[in-house]
Amino acid sequence: MRSENYGDVLGGGRRRKQIPEVVAEPGLVAEDPASGFCGAVVRFEQGNVVLEDRHGRHRLFPLTPAGFLIDGKPVTLVRPTRNDPPKRVISASGSVRVGGVKARTARDSRVWVEGIHDAELVERVWGHDLRVEGVVVEPLHGVDDLPARIAEFGTAAHRRLGVLVDHLVAGSKESRLVESLRDPNVLVTGHPYVDVWQAVKPGAVGIEKWPVVPRGTPWKEGVCASLGWGEPAEGWRRVLAGVRSYRDLETPLLGAVERLIDFVTTGEE
Repeated sequence: MRSENYGDVLGGGRRRKQIPEVVAEPGLVAEDPASGFCGAVVRFEQGNVVLEDRHGRHRLFPLTPAGFLIDGKPVTLVRPTRNDPPKRVISASGSVRVGGVKARTARDSRVWVEGIHDAELVERVWGHDLRVEGVVVEPLHGVDDLPARIAEFGTAAHRRLGVLVDHLVAGSKESRLVESLRDPNVLVTGHPYVDVWQAVKPGAVGIEKWPVVPRGTPWKEGVCASLGWGEPAEGWRRVLAGVRSYRDLETPLLGAVERLIDFVTTGEE
C-alpha cells in the first residue's frame, strides 16, 4: 500500500515534508541557499526571477522547487498570476514594503550611529524604510566628540539629528554625555549592550548566548576568541549574515532605531 503523503505505509515510510509555495510578489525578500545571495524580487525574465540586494546588485535565479529560503526556511517561489489578489509585502523592519518607489532625495536631517557595524545593521533591517523616507545614516566612529560634531552640523527645525548610542546605561560615560545635550533638534537613543553585536539575538547567529568577556579585553576580540570566529572582521560577517529581519534583533535596539526614524522624518519628538 502506498500513499502520496505517507509513502510506503506498510514499509514504515515517513511522511514527506511539504515545501510551501510562496507567490513571488515584487519586494518579497528571499535568499538563494547555494550562493547566499539575499535580495528582493524585482522582476521575472524567461521563467527566472531577478533579485536585488541591498547594494542594488541584481542576480538571476531559476524558479526551481524548494529553491529559495525565506526566514531561513525552504520555499518554492511561484510567479504571480493575473488572478492573484494583491498582497501586502512586509519589509525586513516589519513595515509594509512600498513597491515601485525610487529612493527619495535625502533629507537635511540625519541619523548618526557609532560605527560601521551599527550602520550596516541598521541598513540591513531598515534599508527600505530609509530609502522611502530619504534618511541617510552616517557612522560617527565614537561619540566622545559628539557635542562638537553637533555644533559643526548646525541643527534646525528642518535639519534634525537622531543619534544611536551603544551602552546607554545609567552611570556610563555615554549617558553622562547625552545628559549634557540640550538641543531640541537632537534626539539621542540607545541600547544597553556593550556593542551592537549583542543586540543581535544569539539564536540568529547559532549560539546559545553571547560570551562574557573579561574586563580589560576588547569586547569583539574576546567574543571571537571565545567562539573560534577568527578576527573581528570575520566575526562580523557571521553576525550580519544571521540577521534577516527585525525578528533577529533585541527589542531595545528596535525601539531605539524606530524612535530616531520617526524623529527625523516627522519633525516631532
